[in-house]
This record gives sequence, C-alpha cells and structure tokens, in this order.
Amino acid sequence: MESIIKSQSLRQTFNLLKYTFGIVPIVAGTDKFTNLLTNWEQYINPTMANLLPFSASVFMMIVGIVEIVAGIIVLKKPEIGGYIVAAWLTVIALTLLLGFNYVDVAVRDLVMAIAALSMARLSKIVK
Repeated sequence: MESIIKSQSLRQTFNLLKYTFGIVPIVAGTDKFTNLLTNWEQYINPTMANLLPFSASVFMMIVGIVEIVAGIIVLKKPEIGGYIVAAWLTVIALTLLLGFNYVDVAVRDLVMAIAALSMARLSKIVK
C-alpha cells in the first residue's frame, strides 16, 4: 500500500511539473507577440541587442516561437522537453548574468531550470 501511495505521489509531482513546464513556456512565448504580461525587450542584454541583425521586437518573437515549441515538446515528450527547457532557461539566466541585469530573474530561471531537469529525469521513472 505504501508503495502505491509513493507511486501516486510521484506521478502527481511529475504531472504538476509537466503541465507547468508545458503551459508556462507556451503562455510566455505567446506573450512575446503581445507584451501583455511585460515588455520582453527590456530583458535583452544591450550588448547583445546591438549585435542583432534585426530589431529587438523581432528577436523576441523568435524567442517566443522557440518557447512555444519547447512547451509543446514538454507536453508530448517530457523526457526530451525537460532537457530543452532546462537548457533554454540556463541560457537565458547566463545572458542576464553577463550583463548583470535582472539578477533576480536570472536566479529564478536557474531554479526553474533545475526543476525542468528534475521533471525530465522523473519522466524516466514515471511512465
């Protein structure tokens, strides 16, 4: 009985992480086109923005597409999507840290990357 309860708890934890890392990137990615939640361009490292061959707005739309696709992959194949989201969040955090802008957001993204990695690893146990 105890192993059944542990198994159910593990499955619930996995599902919570799966839907969080599936839905949140889709919502954030979609918002890159509308800027309803925030002005996403403010998070671009100014040095990096100057290197872009297009506007910051176009860059954020590309980022939005990547995030939407990553969220869909998490929902369909969490064992792969978790690693993609973890890597993506780590890159975002490192970019923010390089410019020493939004350090609080960078730390939050690193914590979320660890959670996404944990979800990917859990997916191998919870089938």
